[in-house]
Amino acid sequence: MKKIFKVLLIIVLLLILLIGISMGYVKWGLPNAEKAPDLKVEITPERIARGEYIANHVTLCVDCHSTRDWSKFAGPPKPGTLGKGGEVFDENAGFPGAVYSKNITPFNLKGWTDGELYRLITTGVTKDGKAMMNIMPYPAYSKMDPEDVYDIIAYLRTLKPIPSTIPERRLDFPLNFIVNTIPGKAMPQKKPAASDTLKYGAYLLNAAACVDCHTKQDKGNNIKGMEFAGGREFASPAGSLYSTNITSDKTTGIGNWTKEMFVSRFKVYADSNSIHTVKPGDFQTIMPWVMYSGMKESDLAAIYTYLKTIKPIPNKVTRFVPAKKG
Repeated sequence: MKKIFKVLLIIVLLLILLIGISMGYVKWGLPNAEKAPDLKVEITPERIARGEYIANHVTLCVDCHSTRDWSKFAGPPKPGTLGKGGEVFDENAGFPGAVYSKNITPFNLKGWTDGELYRLITTGVTKDGKAMMNIMPYPAYSKMDPEDVYDIIAYLRTLKPIPSTIPERRLDFPLNFIVNTIPGKAMPQKKPAASDTLKYGAYLLNAAACVDCHTKQDKGNNIKGMEFAGGREFASPAGSLYSTNITSDKTTGIGNWTKEMFVSRFKVYADSNSIHTVKPGDFQTIMPWVMYSGMKESDLAAIYTYLKTIKPIPNKVTRFVPAKKG
């Protein structure tokens, strides 16, 4: 009996040791990041202009890394805050911890090489080798054409430096371990010609990371087979907002939308008069309509063309459920 007990004790201790080693590796051995590339982006007016367009109206780097004015519909960035960071994703939004968007102006990035920025954007690994939370959709950015990423880097270098102190993130267990397993290698793709509307639309859809918001999740992961069908919950103290179905389903998605309807749905917010003040308790959205309204009509049309090829998925979504009182 004593021998059996000793064997069991040894097995338990070995299991504890293995678990400890595994957790230690995940915590301190990951991410297994490649060295930042030796890269120097040529800063030209053309590259800056392209980067400004991409960062403001496609990938929306500026949206998350500025101060959004939630007193207005869709929370447009406040003037004078572009790139200063500080937007928080915490328990109020249903997040297990607190993550703050970083300052991406030269105030914070002056010590970063272009290669380090490229690695961060495309793999989610910081200058000091730490893993970023994929709230920033770097898995999508990893598939972007390197030239587009270079354009973004060139543009970021021209932003007005804004001093700001950003708190360190706080991740609850086990997310503080899981985060280190998320970064992967960059998988750059050549951007299709704009004339190849279908492939170009698919490229833009990925760069905008539309699938992340428009797919229902389970335990932080997109549910397979429900891509673009909406239903992802975005919690707030006022209630829960659910993303819409943008598949070609004719009843619950955009199957009956024309290209003109789709484009105008975005372009209407280019008019500042469409951005009304939101009072406490009024319907609000996290969809950055104002930023997306600056996308070229031809680019929006390309996205529409690709979305129409996506498998229609019936999924009726209740847009907003107010928080229970009391």
